[in-house]
Amino acid sequence: MTSPRQPDPAFPAGDRGAAEPLRRNVAHAQRRRNSLTKRILLSVAGAVAAVAVAVGAFAAYSYVDLSNGLHRSNITLPGAGKKKDVAESNILVMGLDSRLDENGNALPTDVYNALHAGNQGDGGYNANVLMLIHIPAGGKKAVGISIPRDDYAPLSGSPDGVSASKIKEAYGLALDQKLTELMKAGVAQSDAYQQARTFARQTELQTVSDFLGGVRIDHFIEVTMAAFYQVAQAVQPITVCVAQDTQDPYSGADFKAGVQQLTASQAVSFVRQRRDENNTALNFTDLDRERRQQAFIVSLATKLKKADTFANPATLESLISAAKQNIALDSGFDLLSFASEAQHLAGGNITFTTLPITGYGVKDGKDVNLVDPNQIHAVVQQLLNPATATPTPTATPGATTQASAPPTTPAASPSPTASTPAGPNGTYTDPNAPLPSGGVPCVK
Repeated sequence: MTSPRQPDPAFPAGDRGAAEPLRRNVAHAQRRRNSLTKRILLSVAGAVAAVAVAVGAFAAYSYVDLSNGLHRSNITLPGAGKKKDVAESNILVMGLDSRLDENGNALPTDVYNALHAGNQGDGGYNANVLMLIHIPAGGKKAVGISIPRDDYAPLSGSPDGVSASKIKEAYGLALDQKLTELMKAGVAQSDAYQQARTFARQTELQTVSDFLGGVRIDHFIEVTMAAFYQVAQAVQPITVCVAQDTQDPYSGADFKAGVQQLTASQAVSFVRQRRDENNTALNFTDLDRERRQQAFIVSLATKLKKADTFANPATLESLISAAKQNIALDSGFDLLSFASEAQHLAGGNITFTTLPITGYGVKDGKDVNLVDPNQIHAVVQQLLNPATATPTPTATPGATTQASAPPTTPAASPSPTASTPAGPNGTYTDPNAPLPSGGVPCVK
């Protein structure tokens, strides 16, 4: 099977309406994308969840301005009506590999230069970042669940006739299907594009919900590639820590081992890096990129907590502008209600986990991650509904009691060494353990 079609409604500068039909641009973009996708797919989850935090944090200051400018989709959210506690929330964060804004317009040239990821003719509409943020009731610790983009999964509704593929492709296939239908029906290009985006979001959300075992999704946050860069640009520098020297000319990554301050452009390279041809022992995989995305979120949350980031009017204006152009939400997402939760997350009350895979394989001619659905469902349920330790019963005089077993304590992370430097929080995070918030962890 060939790579799925991914529409790209980019038009020549200054000619959004007539010259070349949208479908011809789709075909052109696909040819360009086939040669580039394998080497320059942006992982934007770091900024995606960071955007969630940022949006909530400054919503109270600029609510009217921001709310009036954001893109919204009126969709049916999976599991609607299953909510047990109104204070609990599941938010799906989706990061697209599109090199366009939410209106399908090209980005400024300086942004393309900073991204090291081609131009408006590259990329597509794969949901390369999928992360479920679970915010429990009662101020308990939240959890971020990263879903590797290449996990092989059934696609809701078989968009474009594809019943199963990489989970990230549900969005682009659905968009392509709906866009084709609407344009054949004579719907205006701009209207067809936005309606197709809504259909794509609906399809991706349902696909993810099914994949996770029917998990309820209360809201979604969608960002384009530019959102990552613009948010990072507004709050730079960002502190990160890498375990070894590493370089990657494709992403522009060039980092020395240890703690360092990154510019916005370097932050893009940090979360995009997927190889090091000079040090093949590093053996990067997409799972390592998931880890970097999580590390970026943790580092940015730490910065937001300690710095007066949102006291700067220029910073707020930059974040609002980025949100209007490059972020979409569901129609029921109340930013004011989310503001306090977002600040709570920025305070470090969240832990990140990547869902397991069983191995790698080839399906329909594509390299994919193989998964065990039952294992995925069990892990997700454990993360969303963690067991509480049973207290040891008080002994009654004259009676014999058997105390319950103490709760399991996670294994200690390995001590930092010369090749695995400690982050500013004084610990080195075990790459196989959930990533805690509240510091700046070292990652591969």
